[in-house]
Amino acid sequence: GGVPVVGTRADLPHLLRETPVQQVLVAIPTAEGALIRETLQQVRDASEAAGRAIDTRVVPGMFELLSGDVSVDRIREVRVEDLLRRKPVDLDVPSIQAYLRGKRVLVTGAGGSIGSEIARQVAQFAPARLLLLGRGENSMYRVQREMDARFPDVEVETIIATVQDEGRMANLFERYAPEVVFHAAAHKHVPLMEAHPEEAILNNVHAVRVLSELALEHGVASFVNVSTDKAVNPSSVMGASKRLAECIVGDVAERAGEGQRFASVRFGNVLGSRGSVIPLFKEQIAAGGPVTITDKRMTRYFMTIPEASQLVMQTGAIAENGSVYILDMGEPVRIVELAEDLVRLSGLEPYEDVDIVEVGVRPGEKLYEELLGDGRTEDDKVFDKVFVTTPPDLHGEALHAVLTDLLALAREGDRPAIAKRLEAAGLLIPVTA
Repeated sequence: GGVPVVGTRADLPHLLRETPVQQVLVAIPTAEGALIRETLQQVRDASEAAGRAIDTRVVPGMFELLSGDVSVDRIREVRVEDLLRRKPVDLDVPSIQAYLRGKRVLVTGAGGSIGSEIARQVAQFAPARLLLLGRGENSMYRVQREMDARFPDVEVETIIATVQDEGRMANLFERYAPEVVFHAAAHKHVPLMEAHPEEAILNNVHAVRVLSELALEHGVASFVNVSTDKAVNPSSVMGASKRLAECIVGDVAERAGEGQRFASVRFGNVLGSRGSVIPLFKEQIAAGGPVTITDKRMTRYFMTIPEASQLVMQTGAIAENGSVYILDMGEPVRIVELAEDLVRLSGLEPYEDVDIVEVGVRPGEKLYEELLGDGRTEDDKVFDKVFVTTPPDLHGEALHAVLTDLLALAREGDRPAIAKRLEAAGLLIPVTA
């Protein structure tokens, strides 16, 4: 096309210094975060040396393209998600299509970040009917409008209800007869659940019991419970409630009929999800700072919303009844470095234009989350970026006793007793200094 090729990425530093480049475009949808981070640093150094601004833009990552949110021609500014990109997983599309195509699929928590993205992903596999369940009418209205516009050929039913309502859920299963269930509805905010443990029990534990028992009774073929890395050696009520949810799903799996599969999928923090650290940091930067972090040593695992949702669907295709699956989250990220990156991506310098300060670890939080746990090894890999482990060892009568006690305490609002009962059951490990 008459456009000269002036070199490779290795030539970028001197090209930026010696030519009047105004913009650098990273046009590699499969580029991993390290490459984009390196390119940004080269551009920053060149801008400083040349005394002029050089803009950096990026072609969206492969997971965004697969999700249908953007197209390859949508060049945009670099986001923090780009700095954390990993090599895209090669999804086994035929296996996903085999268990979703022509099926009645229920997604709970469909108004949330993960639930709504699972709904978008499922819609691409031509389900017979897509049932979207959520309790927030505004978020569900937005999802309904989006689904109608993007997937007009898919029959979508929006259901406003709470998953804690056993009678309402029983009516739903009787009326719609779902064949595949993705359970993404949950409370996930650690400090808030420390303050309101009864809500963690009712929404994260009781609701899972209600839904999984109904799925068992109504012959649901595939039930996938979305869990979290905080269920490993839980130090918070939220983490303990999610571990207990894994126990419930494992217990129901032991009673599953032929052709039924019950499994949990565990992953870490999701970039940009509601209540996550990225939107908070952006708000603080926009206000001029300071950006608040709990501890400079703190690390977390991160994954993008489309990536997490696609791997949840993939897990549903490969799941063996009763297993817990762990998504490979890559290397943990230091929260302070994430904050610094966000400040720089906003065109500012950390500690100069916007300060970053420590405020201390909040109740229930750990400095380092764990994904492995439970003796997981590389040999447990069952698919690209998906590992398998055994469910927590609490089932049968012992599990039933814990659930009976906790539900009673939650309905009474006895917060101290809830924590003590979780500790007594080995489900809550208090953080020590």
